[in-house]
Amino acid sequence: MADASFTLDPAYQVGTVDPRLYGSFVEHLGRCVYEGIYEPGHPTAGADGFRTDVLELVRELGVTTVRYPGGNFVSNYRWEDGIGPVADRPRRLDLAWHSTEPNTVGTDEFVAWCRAASVEPLWTVNLGSRGMQAAQDLLEYCNHPGGSEWSDRRIACGATEPYGIRLWCLGNEMDGDWQVGHKTATEYGRLAAETAKAMRLVDPNVELIACGSSHDGMDTFASWDAEVLEHTYDQVDHLSLHAYYAPRDGDVDSYLASAVGMDRQIEAIAATCDHVRARRKSAKTITLSFDEWNAWYSENPADAGDPGEGYPVAPHLLENVYSAMDAVVVGSLLNSLLRHADRVRIACLAQLVNVIAPIMTRAGGPAWRQTIFHPFALASRYGRGTALRVEPTAPVVHTDRYGPVPALDVAATRGDGGEVAVFAVNRHRYEPLTVTADVRTGGAATVVEHRVLHEDDPYAVNTADEPERVVPRTGAGAVLADGRLRVTLPPLSWSMLRLAPGTP
Repeated sequence: MADASFTLDPAYQVGTVDPRLYGSFVEHLGRCVYEGIYEPGHPTAGADGFRTDVLELVRELGVTTVRYPGGNFVSNYRWEDGIGPVADRPRRLDLAWHSTEPNTVGTDEFVAWCRAASVEPLWTVNLGSRGMQAAQDLLEYCNHPGGSEWSDRRIACGATEPYGIRLWCLGNEMDGDWQVGHKTATEYGRLAAETAKAMRLVDPNVELIACGSSHDGMDTFASWDAEVLEHTYDQVDHLSLHAYYAPRDGDVDSYLASAVGMDRQIEAIAATCDHVRARRKSAKTITLSFDEWNAWYSENPADAGDPGEGYPVAPHLLENVYSAMDAVVVGSLLNSLLRHADRVRIACLAQLVNVIAPIMTRAGGPAWRQTIFHPFALASRYGRGTALRVEPTAPVVHTDRYGPVPALDVAATRGDGGEVAVFAVNRHRYEPLTVTADVRTGGAATVVEHRVLHEDDPYAVNTADEPERVVPRTGAGAVLADGRLRVTLPPLSWSMLRLAPGTP
C-alpha cells in the first residue's frame, strides 16, 4: 500500500467556482433530442412531448447550463426552420451526421425545456453556411422585447416576453475541415469579430464565446487561437476548448491520467490568451469555455457517427456505454476543471442524453443513469464556493502519453459556511493509496459524508436491466482527528469526502 499527502488551507485559493462549470450539451445528433429529451407518446411525456423522467434526471445531475443546438450540426442549420407551426416546418438534410432533421424541436421548444429543467441555455450560431445576419436575426428573435420583425415573430409564436439568452457561441469548431463552412483563422476571426459587434448592438448584455482550436492535436493548435484573438479580443468574453479522451492501443494508464492532458491544454490556451493580451497591452482577461469534453470511444461504426445508408431521423449514433473506469476518468476531468476555476468559467459535458451521455433512454421505456452520471452529480452538488489550491505528494504512475504522473489526483472546494469537499482519484489500477491530509488551518472537524465509486471489475456498466450496477457507495475508514484526515482510496477509484467545521 502506497502513501500520499496534501495540505488544505483556505488561504490558498484558485478562484470562485462559476456554477456554469457544470454545464452540458444538447445537439441535434442521433437520439439526443428525438427519443432523448423529446418523445411524444412516451408514458412520461408531458403535453409538450418532453419526457419528464429525463427532466427529473437532468435536475438530479445538477446541470446548470446547456449548449444548443450544436456542435457540428449547427454549421448547416437554418434556425428559422425551427419556429412557427410545427406542421409547416421543413425537413432538412443534416450534412454533419448524415441524418434528416424534422425540426419538430426548435428555438421556442428548447427554451421551454430549459426553463422546465432549470438550466441556462448557451446558444450557438451558424457561422459555417450562414453568417452575421442570421446570427443577428436569431438574437433579435430571442432577446428583443418587440416592435421589430423577428421579435414580433416570437410574440406571434406565443412568447410575449423576450428569452434573455445571455451566452452565445460564435460558431463551432471552425478550424476543422470536417465542418461545413470551414475557415482559416483569419477568415473566421474577421467574421466572428463583425458578428460580435452586430450582436452587441442588438443586445449589449450578451456574453460571447469565440471558437478556439477543436482539440490539442490540431496542427494549428494555439496558433489558430492566437490569430482568432487578434481579431476578436475586444469583442468576446471567452474562448472555447474541446477535448475527448480515450484509451489508445490499450494504454489504460495513460487513459486514467487524462486529466493531465486537460490540465496542459487549459494552461496552454490560457497562456496563448495572455500572450495576445500582453501584445495588445490590454487590461482585459479572456476566460475559457471548455464547452465540449468527455470520454468518447467505441469500435462500433455508428458510435463514430456513421448512420449507414440514407438520411434517417434520429439514428442510433455515438451511444457509448460507460464503465466504472470511465466514471473515474470523468471524475478526474472534473478535478481538472476545478483546478482551473480561475480561468475556466464555463464547461459542457458532451452530451446530455443518449449521445456520449450520462443519461440513457429506451424508446417507450426507461431512462437510467450511466456510470459517469455519478461523479458529475456529486461534484455539481458539492463542488461549489471557492476552489482551493492542492499540491499533493504522491507516488507516480508511469504513462506512455504523459510520462510519470501522480497516482493521486485531487481537487477541493470550500463553501461559504466553511464546509470543504474533497474529490480524490487513485489512478493506480492495482494498489490502494493511503492519503493523509493536513486540514488544521481550515477548521475541519468531522467527516460528514464519504462516497466511493470503485468496482472490482473496472469494465462494469449500468444498463436498462441493471441500472444500479455501478453507483457510489458509502466509504469506510475515513478518520479526521487533530486536524488531519486519513483515508484509504481503493485502486482505480473516485471518492468524495465532505468535511464540516466545528467541534469534532
